[in-house]
Amino acid sequence: MKFKSFEDLINQVKGKSNRVVVPGANNAEALQAIKMADDNGLISHGILIGPIAQVKEMVKAAGLPEAKFEFIDCEDVPTMCKLAVDQILAGKGDFLIKGLVDTKYYMKAILNKEAHLVPEGALLSHFVLYSTPKYPKPFAVTDSAVVIAPTLEQKAKIIQNAVNTFHKLGLECPKVACVCPVEKVNEKIPSTVDAATLAQMNAEGKITGCVVEGPYDFYISMSAQRAAEKGITGKQVAGNADLLMLPDLDAANPLYKALAFFGEKMEAAAILVGPKIPVILPSRADDPKVKLNAIALCSFLKDQK
Repeated sequence: MKFKSFEDLINQVKGKSNRVVVPGANNAEALQAIKMADDNGLISHGILIGPIAQVKEMVKAAGLPEAKFEFIDCEDVPTMCKLAVDQILAGKGDFLIKGLVDTKYYMKAILNKEAHLVPEGALLSHFVLYSTPKYPKPFAVTDSAVVIAPTLEQKAKIIQNAVNTFHKLGLECPKVACVCPVEKVNEKIPSTVDAATLAQMNAEGKITGCVVEGPYDFYISMSAQRAAEKGITGKQVAGNADLLMLPDLDAANPLYKALAFFGEKMEAAAILVGPKIPVILPSRADDPKVKLNAIALCSFLKDQK
C-alpha cells in the first residue's frame, strides 16, 4: 500500500485539484465532510445540487466558502442524480459525493448506458477500506451496498473489482478471505461451497492478481492465533487478510455498520468500484470523517491507471 493510514493518505493528496459534484447537497454530514476536506486542501471547486435556498443556508452553517461552489437548484431526487452525472460528463467534476439521495437513484444515474461510466460487462460493487490500531494494515470489506445476493460469477467480479482497486493503491497481491459462518465446506451452507469454488477459480487463474482462500470465518481471516487454534496454518491469507469477501448483502451491510458503530478508533472510507470514475458511496448515517476519508481516497484513485 502506498499509505499506512488515512492521515497518511490525506497528507499525500493535499493540494490536489478536486472538483466534487454532490447530488442532494442539502445534507449536513456531506457538507461537513467537504468542509473538512477543504480545510485539508482537497477541494478546488464544487457543484452542489439540491433545493438552492436550503443548500446555501447549510453551506453557510458549515462554514464553507460559497464562492468556491456552483449551485444547481433542484427538488427532485432522481433529477438531482442525473444532473450530477451530467456535470461529470461535461468535464466539470472529477468525482461524485452522495448527499441526501436514495442509493437506487444514485446508482441508476451512474448505470445509465448513455452516460458510458460503466465498462461493458462490468459489475459495480461497494468497497469499504478500514484502518484500525487493532489490525496491522488497512483492510477492506465487500460488497456491503450494491449486489444483494451475488451469484458465483458476480462474486468473482466483486473480488476482481476490489483487487483492481488495491492494485491502484499499491498492493500488488491482495490476500482475499471468503468469509462464511464456518471454515469447512457444508452443502447446507451455500456460501461455503461458493468460497471453496472461488478459491479454486483463483488457483486456476480465473481470478487474478490476488490470493483467494476460504471458506474462513471472521476470526480465521483476521487472526493468525485464532486460525492456528482451529488448525489452519501455513496459509497465505489466514490471519492476514487484506480483503473480506462477504457472501451477500445480508452479511456485509450489517458488518460494515457494526464496524463503524462499535469499532474503537476505527476509520473507514466507502466508495463504489467498477465505474470509470471514482464514486463516493457512504451510508447517509456515516460520520463525516468517513466521507472525508472517501474524498481523499477518490482523490488518490482518480490519478491512478
